Amino acid sequence: MKVLLDTNVIIHREAYKTSHIAIGQLFNWLDKLKYTKCIHSITAIELKSHANAETVRSMGIKLEAYHELKTQAPIEPAIQSIIDNYDKTANDRNDSLLLNELVQGRVDLFITEDRNIHRKAMLLGVRDKTYTISHFVEKVASENPDLVNYKVLSVEKVYFGNTDLGLPFFDSFRGDYPGFDKWFLRKADEVAYVCYSRQHLVGFLYIKVEGPEENYSDTIPILQPKRRMKIGTLKVGLNGYRIGERFLKIIFDNALTNKVDEIYVTLFDRTPEQLRLIELLEEWGFVKHGTKVTPTGNELVYTRAFQPVADRARPKSTFPFMSTASSIFLVPIYPEYHTELLPDSILNNESPDHYKDNEPYRNALSKVYISHSLERGIIPGDIVVFYRTGGKYKGVATTIGIVEKVYKNVQSAEELIGICKNRTFFKPTDIEAFWDRYPSLKPFVVKFLYAYSLPRRPNLERLVQLEIIADYNAVPRGFAKISLKQLHLLLKESNSNEGIIVH
Repeated sequence: MKVLLDTNVIIHREAYKTSHIAIGQLFNWLDKLKYTKCIHSITAIELKSHANAETVRSMGIKLEAYHELKTQAPIEPAIQSIIDNYDKTANDRNDSLLLNELVQGRVDLFITEDRNIHRKAMLLGVRDKTYTISHFVEKVASENPDLVNYKVLSVEKVYFGNTDLGLPFFDSFRGDYPGFDKWFLRKADEVAYVCYSRQHLVGFLYIKVEGPEENYSDTIPILQPKRRMKIGTLKVGLNGYRIGERFLKIIFDNALTNKVDEIYVTLFDRTPEQLRLIELLEEWGFVKHGTKVTPTGNELVYTRAFQPVADRARPKSTFPFMSTASSIFLVPIYPEYHTELLPDSILNNESPDHYKDNEPYRNALSKVYISHSLERGIIPGDIVVFYRTGGKYKGVATTIGIVEKVYKNVQSAEELIGICKNRTFFKPTDIEAFWDRYPSLKPFVVKFLYAYSLPRRPNLERLVQLEIIADYNAVPRGFAKISLKQLHLLLKESNSNEGIIVH
């Protein structure tokens, strides 16, 4: 990607005193995204024509950090028209010649603080490729968001440099990857996710976004150019806490936020932990692509498409995307159960410290909901919207799930307990109480995938105003159908990513 920088941008960057607060962020992003920083020969001449000889000498040295366009593009007729009819000075003509490089496609973007150039860009139909410094920083920051933060559970986002590399947890990496310690230390200022249990490190995850220009020549077959999320480092101890599912949720959340086309990972299959991890990845839609040649043997390469496609029969394979062909249900959940089961949907007035301990049902991405609802027409692939009860102002919609399986003919309390084990907050005695509550109406179980937490939670008053719930007395007691239109209203109202609902 080539970015042409106007003279005023170079001056902001290289002057002894800069007057633009975002100039450092601009160049940081250009370097991070590996964009080529281009200048026109006109800019080089302008900068070298400064009256102060020492400034000219200093600026000449600094210009070596930029790629100077070696030739000028033929003048586009529309540019010539602007030169003939609008430009009054030599500077005006120079501005048009810089724009000509963009119009002719010799550069991809143009960054300038000159308002007159922006007006010309609009006339020429290239306004969407012409940016001010601030607008460019805003654009790339929104397209390359930070990794997602999580308020609860024992998973934390930390810098590599704040993690103890000497822990035995990392010994397996040292065996598999010569030079692992040096690599880890070079990553000191980058971010990873870690998980502790009783002060012991039991999980580590490092992910990064790669652009279409990434070199994959060491994979067989070669991965084709795409915007990808790489699972760079992933290890989960065999501890029964379902931390692997928790890490998958983090991976999918970040893939959705960063709008990637594919996720991939390279790993060995030598240890029980690695074999279990491969099983987990395959369960969630990863497929073996091939191998990657390394000094210590061939790693397996697994990929997972992240296109907006929803497989209703196998929702794990296309998670977190949901189908517009699905039925949609609004379902209540009591406050005392809500955040235990759906920890990422914690409310602002709840304390994250209450949910820090590792519990299998908190970490699980596949969870269960026990119900006595009269509505039992739920099938795999259907969508459930969880409503946290609480009345007009405290009752809020918080979470969307995808139905994975429905157990409608449970025969005993023991079977019910077995289905729900490690995937619900309820203890066995609580589950037995559910079984005995209504002798003539035994409970059924909906196993669902914890897909999406609404960024903003509309309360009951707003849900009634939007006609998602009919009135204050119509709060569902079980599964209540809502329409696709009502779901889209909810997504829009909650500032959600509507791209999760696909045809």
